[in-house]
Amino acid sequence: MLKTQHQNLSIQKWVAAISVILLVIKFIAYYLTRSVAVLTDALESIVNVAAGFIGLYSLFIAAKPRDINHPYGHGKAEFLSAAVEGTLILSAGAIIIYKAVQHLIFPIAITSIDQGILLVGATAVINLAVGLVGVRFGKRNRSLALIASGRHLISDSYSTFGIIVGLLLILFTKLFWIDSVVAILFGLFIIYTGYRIIRGSIAGIMDEADEELLTRMIQLLNLNRRENWVDLHNFRVIKYGSVLHVDCHLTVPWYLNVQEAHAEIEAFGALIRKEFGELLELFVHSDGCLYVQCPICIKPNCPVRHHPFEKRIEWTRENTLQDKKHQL
Repeated sequence: MLKTQHQNLSIQKWVAAISVILLVIKFIAYYLTRSVAVLTDALESIVNVAAGFIGLYSLFIAAKPRDINHPYGHGKAEFLSAAVEGTLILSAGAIIIYKAVQHLIFPIAITSIDQGILLVGATAVINLAVGLVGVRFGKRNRSLALIASGRHLISDSYSTFGIIVGLLLILFTKLFWIDSVVAILFGLFIIYTGYRIIRGSIAGIMDEADEELLTRMIQLLNLNRRENWVDLHNFRVIKYGSVLHVDCHLTVPWYLNVQEAHAEIEAFGALIRKEFGELLELFVHSDGCLYVQCPICIKPNCPVRHHPFEKRIEWTRENTLQDKKHQL
């Protein structure tokens, strides 16, 4: 297991364990207050616990080495985990809205509001801290499962803070219908969060191009372009969980021998790995340059140049995706 995968797994273990503790605290708060808003928070925490353990299992699967049946590894398990988690979040949002409307029609007295505020307030702070850690390391290690868990906890903390505001309003105004209205608003917010997570997981499963990642990677290659890198095309990046598969064609001077061309590819891969981490698989096809490409070749002392240099073509996300060599 690679260092980043081990780190993802360790963080997710903490996320799952803390979710169980916070679930118990929130149900204690609901028992004391009988607030439907607090109940919505507790119901979402059930989803937190389920999603935490689903995410933990998916990261365990994703960390397994590739085998005969899975030549590209098991990273797609993270996308499936995020899809399940997003679905659970959507379901929790729907249940929350149903309960809130029910209590709006048939109100129930709310008690011990001050104690409830203290308990759910503590869970909100803990959720926010753990969620920020999860998103931070998830982005650093490119783990969609960890990012999904972190964002879920952050959205949970925001909804809890909103519920606290609602409880404070009830405490000072004695308008108990506020409880249901607050629950409905945050039920809608939770549904939106679930939609975003499902959208991201579907994009990963369908190998949708990550435009931001592609742009950053191509900018890096442009800024550090070597004189023997004549052209770049057929550039693609596929994500398998936290593992990146980069596939492209790199045009080098046609007279380089196999070892020299391989050295250019190694330098190309080392540059990407330095910036984007160790979880990278590189499939680079080396092409020999054509004489019609001399006008765009930046190599200053080319011994076989047929045409003078005219213009350097800056690599962009649009022109590196095309499947043919560049020329003026």
